[in-house]
Amino acid sequence: MTRLAGILALVLLSSCSSEREIRTLPVEVYEDKVAGFWLGQLVGNIYGLSHEFRYLDEPGLDAFPYGYGAALERAIEVDGAFSDDDTDLEYMYLLQMEEHGIEPTYGQLREAWMYHIRDRIWAANRVALTLMHHGYYPPATGDRENNPRWFEIDPQLINEIWAVTAPGMTRYAVDKTAWAAHMTNDGFGIEPALFYAAMISEAFFESDVERLIEVGSAALPEEGRFRGVIAEMQALHAEHPEDWQAARASLAERYGGRQSYNEYGWEPIDATLNGAAAVLALLYGRGDVQRTLDLACAMGWDADNQAATLTGLLGVVYGADALPRNLLYPVEGWDKPFNDRYINVSRYDLPDASIKDQIERLIAQGKKVVAQIGGTATTLDGEDVLLIDRNKPFLPPKEMLPPPTQFLTVGDSVDVRFYSTYDGAQLASPLPDGWYCEGSRVSGVAVEPGRFEVAMIAGSDTARTTIHVLADNRAPSARRILHHAPSKDLEMLRDGSRSAPAFYSETSPTPVRHWYGYEWEELEDLRALTFTVGFPREEWGWFREPVVEYRSPSGAWMEVSDLEFTPDMPTGTSKYLQPGLVTYLASFQRVNTTAIRLAGWAGGHPVDAPPTYGTTLTELTAH
Repeated sequence: MTRLAGILALVLLSSCSSEREIRTLPVEVYEDKVAGFWLGQLVGNIYGLSHEFRYLDEPGLDAFPYGYGAALERAIEVDGAFSDDDTDLEYMYLLQMEEHGIEPTYGQLREAWMYHIRDRIWAANRVALTLMHHGYYPPATGDRENNPRWFEIDPQLINEIWAVTAPGMTRYAVDKTAWAAHMTNDGFGIEPALFYAAMISEAFFESDVERLIEVGSAALPEEGRFRGVIAEMQALHAEHPEDWQAARASLAERYGGRQSYNEYGWEPIDATLNGAAAVLALLYGRGDVQRTLDLACAMGWDADNQAATLTGLLGVVYGADALPRNLLYPVEGWDKPFNDRYINVSRYDLPDASIKDQIERLIAQGKKVVAQIGGTATTLDGEDVLLIDRNKPFLPPKEMLPPPTQFLTVGDSVDVRFYSTYDGAQLASPLPDGWYCEGSRVSGVAVEPGRFEVAMIAGSDTARTTIHVLADNRAPSARRILHHAPSKDLEMLRDGSRSAPAFYSETSPTPVRHWYGYEWEELEDLRALTFTVGFPREEWGWFREPVVEYRSPSGAWMEVSDLEFTPDMPTGTSKYLQPGLVTYLASFQRVNTTAIRLAGWAGGHPVDAPPTYGTTLTELTAH
């Protein structure tokens, strides 16, 4: 078959279905563009690290090129490229694709997160990881009800792999990125990641930067917040075509301050803010790799993220050979890009690798995606090509996942939702009176106290969760709230809200003992407490070695017997595994007492200098 005949056949095939749009990509071109992507990401990440968070109130100087700066010292130390959060999670995802197939499940990615990520994790990513360790599964780990940093930058820097392994499959790339982004974020917090996904996937066929921006914008919801932001950045560029600093000043004024939705986050890592900075860097960079890279850094805020993603994007646009040689060989004596070494310095048990090998493995996964999602590899006129369906959708892999353990009080509404991508789900355990099942959701009213297991079956999966229904909460009837600093107003601990406001203790430079509790006029029979931890500060705000104590008839404080925490509380002192807004049940043998308290050591991260210790709670109940 000649190339022309093949193309005509594809046109006819496409005309049979308005859903299909078949594209032809030479294999050699695909391989070169993937190499350009991965090398571009490494260039941008390491180059940008020297400028990360350096330019907040004002942009960097218009004195380009900046050069690698201090970050190059680490590359010299490891004699190659080194891992950072702009590339290491994507490498981890590559390992999962190789182990589990081109579409690993949420459950499989969750296991990888909990195994490989032990520290050096921030923002919404860190919250998602701590939730995973407390029994939460995606997408609940990114849901704004559980993850109060859902609007931050995280999905922009860890999900480009889904697009580069879906060349020209723009719809599939965007849908898959959205699915993956919900592991850590929600709402408009994921929209810049979708913008990037569309551009990267389309860049295998489109080289005009302004056209790529339009493709990325069109991939977003029509009423999406970031779609409007892109239009604003385009208007700023048109208003100041030769003055990027003026456009950046308007961006900072509009989006650089604290936003109404930002209760616990840090302004410089807002997803919208950084995504908008990337749009300006692309527009003012005009497709030039070095200028776009420098502008990504100069725009400021979380600069290494924009630098990595945009240089990776332009690597797809132009291929590996178009990346400036001085960027690929910044150290004298290297005879391959970054000495062909990718050294893991950030993740547990993530293997070092040859960069050439990483690129070949990315290419292999991309070919598998094409072959398994409606395309094929063939030969036209003696040239190996990939035939690609641009409009093929991504369908999330089949799985049934449980919600986290829940704690209710008699009289509360029951609303238990399992995550399921199967067509149907069946209840696999009897329900208490007053509860009923609709699809993968269990609803009703908690009528009697007890510990109830709910199991659902769908396809080959069975998922289980536990609901603890507790007797009446006695906290509202307490005459006094007990605290190690008794002058504090702690009424928010019994206002019925587990989300806000939170109480933050005073801090100290050394670990001290804190307690929170209640005192009653008359004796109370108590068997359990629940407490919801507030959202910790960066370096403090949790309990270590907590216990429950009650006042004995003699007035002495005694520890309860058979104390058990559900879920298990974090051990150790690391800040990277401390959750926020997670509820714990402390159950114990019944005590008859006039006072009870939760006590423990104020937590802090000991490697911070100077260390700070303190605690935070949003709610404390007694049953």
